[in-house]
Amino acid sequence: MNPQTLHQMSARVAQLMEERLKARGTGLRAKLAHRGRSLPRKLRAEADLLCDAEAKSLNPKLSRQIDIERVSAAYDALVRYLKPLGAGERRTTLAVNMLATVVFVVVVTAGAVMGIMFWRGYF
Repeated sequence: MNPQTLHQMSARVAQLMEERLKARGTGLRAKLAHRGRSLPRKLRAEADLLCDAEAKSLNPKLSRQIDIERVSAAYDALVRYLKPLGAGERRTTLAVNMLATVVFVVVVTAGAVMGIMFWRGYF
């Protein structure tokens, strides 16, 4: 596997991490350092494997040590995990979070008003 292919694979995973997980930094290694905890443990290991393979591919002697099938499987697993987190799901999650915040504020305000009224003797 040539270095350009590995670079494209890691760039794709880095792009998906930036879009879906809001990871910052340049390159996959920096994005893993920033938002790697958002990935499941097994996928974090797969992303580390992809980063290591990209680094090894730049050295001709070390590039022979790369397990191409393993790297391809790691790439497929990462893309499969990051791809479904689409815009529809993000919008739904945002709407539910906003609704929960509004309900919480209303409940706390009503409780405070009821407490003040009870304290002042209106009940």
